[in-house]
Amino acid sequence: MTTDLNSSPLSGDQQARLADLLTGMNEGQLFWLAGFLAGKCSGGSASATTHTASAATVPASSAPELTVLFGSQTGNAEELAQQLAARAADKGVSAKVVDMADYKPKQLKKEQYLAVLASTHGEGDPPDNALDFHEFLYGKKAPKLDGLRYSVLSLGDSSYEQFCKTGQDFDSKLASLGATALAERVDCDVDYEDLAEDWINRVLETIASEAGASQPAAANSVAAEQAPTSAFSRKKPYAAVILTNQMLSGRGSDKEVRHIELSLEDSGLVYKPGDAVGVYPENSSALVDELLNTLGFDGEHVVSADEHDIPLREALAFYREITLLTPPLMKHWAELVDDDAFKALVADSTELRAWTEGRDFLDLIQAWPIATLAPQELVNLLRKLPPRLYSISSSQAAVDDEVHITVAAVRYASHGRDREGVASAWLSDRMSEGDQVRVYIDPNKKFALPDDHEPVIMIGPGTGVAPFRAFLQEREEREAEGDNWLFFGDRRFRSDFLYQSEWLKWRREGLLTRLDVAFSRDQAEKRYVQHCLKENSAEVWAWLQRGASLYVCGDADKMAPDVHQALLEIASEQGGLNPEQAEDYLRQLNRDKRYQRDVY
Repeated sequence: MTTDLNSSPLSGDQQARLADLLTGMNEGQLFWLAGFLAGKCSGGSASATTHTASAATVPASSAPELTVLFGSQTGNAEELAQQLAARAADKGVSAKVVDMADYKPKQLKKEQYLAVLASTHGEGDPPDNALDFHEFLYGKKAPKLDGLRYSVLSLGDSSYEQFCKTGQDFDSKLASLGATALAERVDCDVDYEDLAEDWINRVLETIASEAGASQPAAANSVAAEQAPTSAFSRKKPYAAVILTNQMLSGRGSDKEVRHIELSLEDSGLVYKPGDAVGVYPENSSALVDELLNTLGFDGEHVVSADEHDIPLREALAFYREITLLTPPLMKHWAELVDDDAFKALVADSTELRAWTEGRDFLDLIQAWPIATLAPQELVNLLRKLPPRLYSISSSQAAVDDEVHITVAAVRYASHGRDREGVASAWLSDRMSEGDQVRVYIDPNKKFALPDDHEPVIMIGPGTGVAPFRAFLQEREEREAEGDNWLFFGDRRFRSDFLYQSEWLKWRREGLLTRLDVAFSRDQAEKRYVQHCLKENSAEVWAWLQRGASLYVCGDADKMAPDVHQALLEIASEQGGLNPEQAEDYLRQLNRDKRYQRDVY
């Protein structure tokens, strides 16, 4: 081979010796040497460098190329996409991770291998960052993909009728365009870790086998920087001590909202404004007792739950969902019940949804008991008790080794019984200062502050205001220059103006540039945040024209669509846009990460 070393920083003697060394080396030896030198440059010892060299990186030209696309509303699909890319490198597969919002669809027909990780938002909708890619695949410009090998991982919640629909859409459409599945699609419920791990293994093993990859390859990720690591995670939560658990609602409120402060001291956990805390709750002991009594089971009978051999009472309290009737559970129950009427109910999705609404597992076993049901069979039938996510209402820059959450206790009567939210009632009624709560940080890169000089408009009724308290704490600590406008709404001014003193203080000091509120029960005609937006149409449009970012947090069923409609009307009236142009305008704001939503 011929190598020009004249421009190198080596001396003449070093150039000659290097040229002699390189002469006659084959490609494999050269890549071994490249790995050796890379390890040496990183500061490793001789033995460590030798180990690094033995795992030299496969050149991009010879490694199979995998594009990992993620569509994520809260960040779980993105986190799994990063895990897939990291593991791909170890299998000799060159992987790049791309947000669907940033993906250029014309690249699709050039892809060799494609992994799609997508969550489903609401009742079967794609997450915001997957809308464009979803529309492209189902549009007229979607290309033939006969040469593409792909696989899909769907994330969802089986309590929704359209469980994992977005991932199913991607899978069926890619197949109809001619692409071939390299691993069968996997639909994950809220306890997704094990299924996702198995899917990642199968995808990478198939690619490595087909492409003959054997040596590690460099992962090529375009995602944001990695967060500092901690010993604690979703799989290994941290036992956080409750520092404060105080009522936030005022006297006379018909809601109970609490402000809870947790200690993260010595946990190594870090978070940013916009992130959430995952809380592992405990089911009501009264409900567990009723279940055991109705079934005639001994609570001390030992069962296996999530690799733990524990008493049945503990399994039902900490490890299994007993307050929600999901379609998969109902279908499994129908297979065990000898009742044609029940089987017909389960087969009719409309009737099933109507019956399960407001009912729990106790209602099911009382209505359709199974005499032969065994304790272990019961545990196997119920899905895992998932953590509950709460938007963080503090900035770590302001509160250091604490994290704050804002919790509305859920209580209601249904079908002749009083009901309560699993986590919210547990935190409100049974957890006191000094008690421990198992938590982890759930990052949300799709709900993050812009640069300090840019203005923000925050729309957060009820407990949806929680992340905006974190936003303002953060901007105060940074001495950010950008203007801040908050729209807040709740039921009554006197009892439900959450964090009122803090907003007013920030308003007086100038950090909160504008504050507009709507209290729905303080007048005859109900008034909500979307009405505030419309009343300030000209100013909202002016802020958007000078680069403001929009943030919406709270109820996904009614508030978020109503706010979206108000924004469309503002774009039409103030910007002179027709309905289609107004929708395109908001979609572009979303692409530019200037319209971000954290709705649930």
